[in-house]
Amino acid sequence: MDQFHDIRPYNDDEVVEVLHNLVDTPDFINTIVGFRFAGWPKLLQAPLAFAVKLALRRQVANIKNVHDFQMRVAGYMDRMIKTTTTDVEYRGIEKLEKEVGYLFLSNHRDIAMDPAFVNYGLYLAGLNTVRIAIGDNLLRRPFVSDLMRLNKSFIVKRSVNGIREMMAAFGQLSGYITHSLTKDQCNIWIAQKEGRAKDGVDQTDPALIKMLYMSQKKEKVSFADAMANLKIVPVSISYEYDPCAFDKARELHEKSTTGNYEKSEFEDIDSIKNGIVGQKGKVVVTFGDVLKEGIDTPEALVAEVDRQIITSYAIQASNEAALAIQQGKPSTDSAFSTYLESCPPELRDTVIAMYANPLKQQQKYLNE
Repeated sequence: MDQFHDIRPYNDDEVVEVLHNLVDTPDFINTIVGFRFAGWPKLLQAPLAFAVKLALRRQVANIKNVHDFQMRVAGYMDRMIKTTTTDVEYRGIEKLEKEVGYLFLSNHRDIAMDPAFVNYGLYLAGLNTVRIAIGDNLLRRPFVSDLMRLNKSFIVKRSVNGIREMMAAFGQLSGYITHSLTKDQCNIWIAQKEGRAKDGVDQTDPALIKMLYMSQKKEKVSFADAMANLKIVPVSISYEYDPCAFDKARELHEKSTTGNYEKSEFEDIDSIKNGIVGQKGKVVVTFGDVLKEGIDTPEALVAEVDRQIITSYAIQASNEAALAIQQGKPSTDSAFSTYLESCPPELRDTVIAMYANPLKQQQKYLNE
């Protein structure tokens, strides 16, 4: 019995049928038309949808398995990197071994691009791509779920109600992650906490670590041995510019002034789109060291993951300029000053703090 059937990525033998169903899904086609032909007259929507459907049908005809699908995604990544970044650098990837399943525990800035950049680096290095943890809050539209699961994403059930149902969901998730790493030798990507670090402060959630332990705890495996089995590698992702920074700042500002923020129905989907097409400047992905054996408490493991992520974070010119401005000094980067000119005045301090916080966190660690 496939005990993970409702959360796992699609298997090779499911890909063709899922793709054909996607091409015949009006919501999917209309979303592409709205994205690709924004601003075009509505009366052209029907013929554009027909043309998009024909084009997609031709494109998916040669995709027979997950690898084929990811090779198509790699082509899109190539174009995205050329048009939205000035440079992409990978550090520490040479330490990773082939045919080993690693748990990449990552800081989180962008919904789609964080795992995408990790994946692309592994692909370029000839290593296996990752199975990606994604919350079901992002999958309200069925076609989004299909696309994500085609790209080796698995579902984190965040919307379950009730303690019993929540524990069952966490147990299933823990079992799937452990099985992927120890039995399938597949890589896993998961964020260090639920949701993006909108304020730029990176911090691992201890509840995540306890979830990872659940399935092995049932087998009477000690915490230290269980974590060693998972081969955890902290990953630090740094963007010179965050395409969603102003939107994040607006949410933080509204929460701080009114005490509440209500997301629009498809706000997360818009964040995914903006993260993909928005300008990022330089991007640096740093792979840390595999966590050593002998870490025997969740608190100790959290501390080590945080240490590696924060101290290996690649400080950008935007971080240095933001901290200088926050301290009342002249900006150290004219490009960042120009960037701030487009920021709504009421969000300016929040955006500056967002960029300054990674550097402040790092300085605190290095000065202790």
